[in-house]
Amino acid sequence: MRAPRPATKPAKQRKRVFQAPDHIRHKLFAAPLSSELKASQGVKTLPVRSGDTVRIVRGDHKGFEGKISRVDRRKYRIYVEGLTREKVDGTAIFVPVHPSKVMITNLALDDKWRKKVIERKREARKKAIEVAEKPAKKVEEVKEVKEEAVAEKVIVKEKLKAKKPRAPKKRVVKKAPIEKAEKEKAEVEVEEKPKTKKTRAKRKTTKKDEGGA
Repeated sequence: MRAPRPATKPAKQRKRVFQAPDHIRHKLFAAPLSSELKASQGVKTLPVRSGDTVRIVRGDHKGFEGKISRVDRRKYRIYVEGLTREKVDGTAIFVPVHPSKVMITNLALDDKWRKKVIERKREARKKAIEVAEKPAKKVEEVKEVKEEAVAEKVIVKEKLKAKKPRAPKKRVVKKAPIEKAEKEKAEVEVEEKPKTKKTRAKRKTTKKDEGGA
């Protein structure tokens, strides 16, 4: 069976509440337990039922404590013994209270099915606490292992340092760079070297030249 999608519009949310089937309405009657009951039963919340003793914690009747006489699932209201008001004609009627405004101070455990529910919820809560504590233990174990590994590395490094003394560093003698001016002078001297002139061969005189002369 596919789970229904959560409604986001207030009109649809109210519609689902007032058209909910009986098994979902039962869950909507859940109320928190007092601190003493939480410690003894190991459960945080339970649906209220007739016979439970509750204390009103909000509203006009805050602080009133009494036993539930009736549960109205159609209207989402409970009725507490002693909490009444007078009508105009003088008759007394119970004041309806929403289950979200009460806290359970004493449980009616005459129902065997309710005992089974409490046991099942207690075991589920224990498992949830164990699962929540396991990651914390794992983190601590990992931290211890890391610290041990780091300590071992430090010891190994110290041993290596003690065995192998450091060799003296070799001094690298850097040659003094030749100045640019000296380089330029050397280049100029090479360029200004006198070129050797080739000796010109003497011109031969012919007979025609001699006659003309």
